[in-house]
Amino acid sequence: MKKEPFVTLKQLKEITKTYPTPFYLYDEKGIRENARALKEAFAWNPGYKEYFAVKATPNPYLIEILRDYGCGCDCSSMTELMLSDAIGVKGEDIMFSSNDTPAEEFAYADKLGAIINLDDFTHIDFLEKTIGHIPETISCRYNPGGVFQISNDIMDNPGDSKYGMTKEQLFDAYRILKKKGAKHFGLHAFLASNTVTNEYYPMLAKVLFEVAAELKEETGADIRFINLSGGIGIPYLPDQEANDIRAIGEGVRKVYEEVLVPAGMGDVAIYTELGRFMMGPYGCLVTKAIHEKHTHKEYIGCDACAVNLMRPAMYGAYHHITVMGKEEEPLDHVYDVTGSLCENNDKFAIDRKLPRIDKGDLLVIHDTGAHGFAMGYNYNGKLKSAELLLREDGSVQLIRRAETPKDYFATFDCFDILKELV
Repeated sequence: MKKEPFVTLKQLKEITKTYPTPFYLYDEKGIRENARALKEAFAWNPGYKEYFAVKATPNPYLIEILRDYGCGCDCSSMTELMLSDAIGVKGEDIMFSSNDTPAEEFAYADKLGAIINLDDFTHIDFLEKTIGHIPETISCRYNPGGVFQISNDIMDNPGDSKYGMTKEQLFDAYRILKKKGAKHFGLHAFLASNTVTNEYYPMLAKVLFEVAAELKEETGADIRFINLSGGIGIPYLPDQEANDIRAIGEGVRKVYEEVLVPAGMGDVAIYTELGRFMMGPYGCLVTKAIHEKHTHKEYIGCDACAVNLMRPAMYGAYHHITVMGKEEEPLDHVYDVTGSLCENNDKFAIDRKLPRIDKGDLLVIHDTGAHGFAMGYNYNGKLKSAELLLREDGSVQLIRRAETPKDYFATFDCFDILKELV
């Protein structure tokens, strides 16, 4: 599969007249088409709801687009709760799925009327002491342990994950929560990350549906929803085939009919908490080649660095790179594409075959729409870039300005000399 940017060189040249590189650019058309497809894929379930994983792309302009398709917000921190509240997402349109949670965050989630998804058995007492009660609707996160595999391929290792309760803890939690006043329950699990297969969600659904049926039978709990969380991935590599969300939705429907309906649970709502799938392919990092270096290897230095996109440095993650205007030229050069941090892992690509890159060329780094800008930081005093939205009509909207030195120094209130500098 050939990866093609959603923006043209002509458009980028026009954009850079106003907004200097590096910057993030998001594709409104792609976001809308994808959100519409997801909604259609699960339309068979009347209660279906997507709770967008705010941590993936915490930008209110982008979340507002998803709100047009009925999406809520999956939050995991105080500021994510505050962001959701600020754009009018309240009550059970918020799913609060956190871990190692401070008391004040539980209190704020309860104040907003969010659905609280407990990560650990001990959090029952912690929550009750914090807010003075147990909410009538509450969810628990399940971790079956072991490894999770499809066919012979190990997808992930839940047993090594810090998230969720054991099965025994889960059943005890439901019984205790019920005694403490909970009337309606949800069940949640996350077993694998960034899966590029249509089989993951149906297999996860089967695990959760069977546990839910047992929970209902043994505890008498009124299970209102089952949250399949995230895990549906995107094809970062050009030779990967993208997931078919409609096939995934149909696969979940079949398991629903096989397991839940016979158990008298045909009214259970299905929830998802997708982040990468919702935004990943519809964002890119645009940077400019500003240096070339010829030593033991060939290097291209960009005006972006790991501060703008840390996934390659942190995980060795692959992000495809298009040299704009040279899409049809032969890949006859091998480069390390780097940033300017004082860290040798500050590389967007290592030994990557690319066309000849000249200083001034614009590079599009693909699939950065989720866990891209959000994971940015300020090492070396580097400043975070702007975020722009390419609207469906071709216009461009600034949806987050670039940081300035004043932003960086803003928390040094006690140093008057820094106040003078900015």
